[in-house]
Amino acid sequence: MKKYKRIYIEITNVCNLACSFCPGTHRSSEMMSVSLFKHILKEIEGHTEYLYFHVMGEPLIHPEIGFFLDMCSDYKYKVQITTNGSLLAAASESLMHKPALRQVSVSLHSLESSVTRGVIDAYLKDVFNFIQQIAGTHVLVGLRLWNLSVSDSDRNNAYILECLEREFHFSGKLADRLAVSSGIKLAKNIYLNVAETFEWPSLKRDVILGKAFCYGLNNQLAILADGSVVPCCLDGEGVIRLGNIKEQALCEIIASPRAVALHQGFQKREAVEELCQKCSYRTKFLLC
Repeated sequence: MKKYKRIYIEITNVCNLACSFCPGTHRSSEMMSVSLFKHILKEIEGHTEYLYFHVMGEPLIHPEIGFFLDMCSDYKYKVQITTNGSLLAAASESLMHKPALRQVSVSLHSLESSVTRGVIDAYLKDVFNFIQQIAGTHVLVGLRLWNLSVSDSDRNNAYILECLEREFHFSGKLADRLAVSSGIKLAKNIYLNVAETFEWPSLKRDVILGKAFCYGLNNQLAILADGSVVPCCLDGEGVIRLGNIKEQALCEIIASPRAVALHQGFQKREAVEELCQKCSYRTKFLLC
């Protein structure tokens, strides 16, 4: 049985924000049903221990988020949730005391440059309140600033970093640490994760020449809200649909000629799929 380091499950592709860095999706709006989610948990059993509620959409908008975590606990899965953070106050009760919840990653870069300081303060207050509630548990919190290639004058990074310094009594300037570290410990189980802005792959982009490697179908795959299986979490439009888990067993999907060709291509450092040929993110893995 093929084992994956993680499997992404897009429990919804609906989002309450429209961030400039996110391309969104032209797929039909979907809220994954309880029955489909349960079917997925059964179907992927033995293939991974770690689930990530992430591809497109805002997972905390799903009304069954708490129940989904309970179901994951029944199957012994560990879950990471990626959220824009704007719904943490409303959803915190659904996240508390959930054995399956391993990590919550909050995309602080969701705050656009046009947002006022008052809005930032209210947003961060909710984030910090959630952290205080979750403190002392096993849950990790990753605060993300994934827009470092954009100057602070165009974003709110400088002010956000100052707020983090005050909240966590950080010694020194966080801004001085960004260039030398992708992960900065703020407190026990609380980390600031930084990265440069990346471009989402699109068939409209130019082909990138040279060698290619990706962890898609190597140590990860993703299941979209309608049950479609794609090789990685960056295929937000479901361009590389390998099958649908409602109609086929996962082992059949990953053994299909298209899936095998994609996987074998990357072993040879070749991008077989057109979307992969136009994905700049795959070049990062060659540097690892």
